[in-house]
Amino acid sequence: MRKRLVIGVAVVVAAIGAAFAIKAGRGSAAVPASAAMAANAPDAGASEVPLDFTPGEAARPLTLALPQVVEFSGPLVAPNTAIVRAKATGTLLALDVQEGQRVKAGESLGRIDVSELQSKVAERAANLAAVKTTLAQAQRTHESNIGLANDKFISPIALENSKSSLDSAKAQVAAAEATLDSARIALRDASLVAPISGIVSKKYVVAGEKVTAEQQVVTIVDLRLLELAGTVGTQEVGRLTTGMPATLKIEGLDKPMDGKRSIGVVVQLQNPKETLRAGQYAVAQVQIGDATPRLTVPISAISSASGQEYVWTVENGKLLRRTVTTGRRDPVKGRAEVLEGLTADAPVLGARFDNLREGAKARVVAVATAATPKPLPQAAATR
Repeated sequence: MRKRLVIGVAVVVAAIGAAFAIKAGRGSAAVPASAAMAANAPDAGASEVPLDFTPGEAARPLTLALPQVVEFSGPLVAPNTAIVRAKATGTLLALDVQEGQRVKAGESLGRIDVSELQSKVAERAANLAAVKTTLAQAQRTHESNIGLANDKFISPIALENSKSSLDSAKAQVAAAEATLDSARIALRDASLVAPISGIVSKKYVVAGEKVTAEQQVVTIVDLRLLELAGTVGTQEVGRLTTGMPATLKIEGLDKPMDGKRSIGVVVQLQNPKETLRAGQYAVAQVQIGDATPRLTVPISAISSASGQEYVWTVENGKLLRRTVTTGRRDPVKGRAEVLEGLTADAPVLGARFDNLREGAKARVVAVATAATPKPLPQAAATR
């Protein structure tokens, strides 16, 4: 019995010791011995796998001329626009054109009741005939008086009076001719005629309405030449000259069109097929040449945070975040000028990557490897 008791106690003690060992093991399991040793090893950083970037993803800045782009916008307008107005008061008998209809210069557009003007023409024509009769009579009288004066049958004063009557008759004829011409011009101008070739863009009246002198009837536009007028900064306007080529991005069209800068800040756009319409919104870009070599990087390489712009570079086997100051940008070439913060021999990441860490190991390799990160999609990178 005693021997069995001793054995039982030993078993209990062993069990208790095992329990303590298990409890102690659970308390120190957060940092295994192998991991702790590896973490405290002097060459722990040597095990970090470097990020590999291809030359297309990490390239040195380029030194090149960067033309400045001056941009302005506004609606297209048709400079050759004519408003046809009524030149006389009367009833609009007919308006023979519709909006959108093409007309030629000199073509009749409609008719106004001009019976009153016709009456004036007839009245002044009759008056002219009357004063011409008076002039003929005065002419005969004066010629007769000249003969009588030569024969001393009338006094010189009587001859002078007949001369005055003749001059007065001539003046009356001239005045009557002028008033008749004026009435005829008013009658002619009362007809509605297209002054230019183009398209009827708007009608202001309809047949049957009473119109007054100078009232608008229709507007005609010539769409073969359009213009874009805009404003630019005072520092930029001095660099623009007449005749500079410009590129226009027009609302509703995917393909940009070429124009030519005119006087002021106006771009003229040839539109021979009249595919464009006045009122379409357009953005004009004018490139100004640059003879100064500039240090440039891809625009997509530039990020910003807290109001500061920066780029990622690969230098001495590590990723570095460089704060930069930028200047000109050329959206056509996709390049931006770097004024400060970058050297010409530091490869710059031309795309944007997620979760980059400054100081991480990195290198530029000839071809992509398993350690090459994928750039962010362009839509996400620009957010």
